[in-house]
Amino acid sequence: MVYRRTENVARRLAARREAILAAARALAAEGGMTGVQIASVAARAGIAAGTVYRYFPSKTELVAAVMAAVSERELAAMRRAADAAPGPLSALAAAITTFAARALHQRRLAWAVIAEPVDAEIDALRLAYRQALTAEFERRLAVAMRAGRVPAQDVRLSAPALVGALIEGLIGRLAPEQSNAGASRAAVQALALFALRAVGIVDARARGLVVQTAIPEPDQP
Repeated sequence: MVYRRTENVARRLAARREAILAAARALAAEGGMTGVQIASVAARAGIAAGTVYRYFPSKTELVAAVMAAVSERELAAMRRAADAAPGPLSALAAAITTFAARALHQRRLAWAVIAEPVDAEIDALRLAYRQALTAEFERRLAVAMRAGRVPAQDVRLSAPALVGALIEGLIGRLAPEQSNAGASRAAVQALALFALRAVGIVDARARGLVVQTAIPEPDQP
């Protein structure tokens, strides 16, 4: 009996923490990290501010948890798509396309997690996500290079260049707004084609990969 009560309490605590994170994530998707305030998160979650503080003693800790949750989810989606691909070039195309499509669909949230100006402490936390994105592209590129599917290159340079191009082209301040789903799809395919050409995949093959790669269905922030 005692064990069962303890188990139930643990589940309730975990559910409450997830509800707080979901509220914070939704606010970040609407107004960036500046919108993630303890009071506004509490209001969105339908709980008292004091309850939020019991789980996250400061705004910085809450923002860090949001960043970690979002980055883990996005990296997992990229890896699932790439791992399901039939070959190393298809895997690279799937990773690029999945990141691009999800970032563009959740543009405000992606900007908040990756590039929005924030204080130094939070920016240091965000660096881990960019490093993980770079490492994922570096790994996919290295596999394709060892298989002789892309030209020999320093993947330590190519991978961060891909991350930078995708971020600036899709969600950066100079990136164009996409007016509808069709325009968003075209933008994702254009950036994926650019990225594949950039690492040395011949144009005809790059175009074929872009056409063959499924663009993931959007999900909720």
